[in-house]
Amino acid sequence: MSTDVAQAVTGRARPWLTSIAGLLLALGGIALPFGTWDHAFASIGHMAANELVYWGLVAAVLCYVVRIERRPLASIGFKAPGRRDILVALATGILIIVLLGVIYLVVFPALHWDETQQLRTLTVVPFWLRFISVVRAAVAEEILFRGYATERVQELTGSRSVAGVFTWAIFTLEHLSYWGWHHLLVAGAAGAMLTLLYLWRRNLWGNMLAHFMVDAAGFLLG
Repeated sequence: MSTDVAQAVTGRARPWLTSIAGLLLALGGIALPFGTWDHAFASIGHMAANELVYWGLVAAVLCYVVRIERRPLASIGFKAPGRRDILVALATGILIIVLLGVIYLVVFPALHWDETQQLRTLTVVPFWLRFISVVRAAVAEEILFRGYATERVQELTGSRSVAGVFTWAIFTLEHLSYWGWHHLLVAGAAGAMLTLLYLWRRNLWGNMLAHFMVDAAGFLLG
């Protein structure tokens, strides 16, 4: 009888433990300063290696979902997008671009904030590598923050609001190390919109599309 109880308890606890371990992998992994350790901007090779590290982290999390949690990728938002999902994603991307334009063109000058140095460092990077970086950011950040973390935190807490606020805060703070305190307004605004998009549509493809649009406007077309 005691064995049956122990097995039942273990069966209930295991999803909690695997979800917590997965969150440590996803959020802890992306929080590590790989770029600093690798001196990412020292050369093209260093930058390419840094990109590979993030793609490796994404692969590790996807494998974790399938092999360790034994759950489908649909459990983290990988679902075929419908026409409405795509339209909402496009509209969200445009809205974020407009919002960030107001922040950069109105709010930053009014507060005497400036990100010229950080932007200059990125704009000298070859276009092909910037394109890879933009795609990687859209894919990796949406999988790790919006998909995996949001879904698992909601399961652990039973609250979509807690999941949304928690992952939004972590996403926003993740941009602090390179961009500085001023960028928290930018990352926070964009992150809030992307979080709301995911909580509404629960479709990672739509989030990736909106995220790509925003970063492409800033780093490929800007």
